Amino acid sequence: MKIDVTHLAKLARLTIDEEERPRFAAEMQGIVEMVEKLPPIEGKLTADPANRMTLRPDRVEPSMRREALLENAPQSEAGCIVVPRVVE
Repeated sequence: MKIDVTHLAKLARLTIDEEERPRFAAEMQGIVEMVEKLPPIEGKLTADPANRMTLRPDRVEPSMRREALLENAPQSEAGCIVVPRVVE
């Protein structure tokens, strides 16, 4: 299986230099080959109704004061920490 690193980079909105593409293709090929060697899963992967998950109880516990947290933030506004935008 040939891996099209250029296409994958475009889908992931990544910029990969031309000289790095062969290295990435080889690494991805190695990952695919490793996954293909995994043994098949026997049986069904379903939840066991006899062994139900139980959630921990929700408890209110003491925490840090908001003012103390905001003192360490590089930038805050309206009682919240301002972070760089990551989605356009």
